[in-house]
Amino acid sequence: MAAAQRISSRNARFQVWEALLTNRNKRLRAGEFLVQGVRPISLAIEHGWTIRAFLYDSERGLSRWAGDLLQDHRSVERVSMAPELLAELGEKGETPPELIAVVEMPADDLDRIKVGPDFLGVVFDRPTGPGNIGSIIRSADAFGADGVIVTGHAADVYDSKAVRASTGSLFAVPAVRVPSQREVMAWIEEQRAAGTPVVVVGTDEHGEADIFDFDLTQPTLLLIGNETSGLSAAWKELADHLVRIPMTGSASSLNAANAATAVLYETSRQRSQSFKTGGSGDS
Repeated sequence: MAAAQRISSRNARFQVWEALLTNRNKRLRAGEFLVQGVRPISLAIEHGWTIRAFLYDSERGLSRWAGDLLQDHRSVERVSMAPELLAELGEKGETPPELIAVVEMPADDLDRIKVGPDFLGVVFDRPTGPGNIGSIIRSADAFGADGVIVTGHAADVYDSKAVRASTGSLFAVPAVRVPSQREVMAWIEEQRAAGTPVVVVGTDEHGEADIFDFDLTQPTLLLIGNETSGLSAAWKELADHLVRIPMTGSASSLNAANAATAVLYETSRQRSQSFKTGGSGDS
């Protein structure tokens, strides 16, 4: 194993990593982002993401997990850092991390998302909150979705708040950023031409049916709108169907991540039920 590099001052390299936490343009230029936590780092490795460097405390003994990780990935650069510097790269107000991984971003390629007869994808249109992106990715993972697509001028999938909110699911479920609905629909038409009849289903309070009454066992792309303005007019026009989440009480709408979770749960429930009863759903 090669000797670790040592960083004890806020040098140029440290400042590059520090910028990855808050500067989207610098993340894009570097093509990398920071990840901390046992579960997220372990999932990144398990799912084959490229680790560019491991950063760790120069004065703290490593846990067995961290020690084994460095031993098992000898080709990855190791950087020993002064504890106060590592703490600056950690989450504010949290215990300083033991280990931080510098992870390479994959390409924003819609073909990373596998499409089959039981396809389930989620589009999040123009999200403003990175935490909501992470939460939706987490729910997509929990309920068996094949991928998440973020469209339009939006918060960043690789923002540290999004990465943290996904609790590692970012590494298990492809999350792809695209400029607009046009790229998504061209991709959907390719899937349809290849034999998978994907139905595009938007959520809207004035939808034609309650989600419980709509068949979500077919190959489905779910559309979740912006946190404040909902689905754009363009997406409403492109959707094959608009469905609503029935609500009681005084709330007129749900947080975007909560709405996505409700629809993903109902989709999972329908597909599980269809499988158990031998129905026509392809789950």
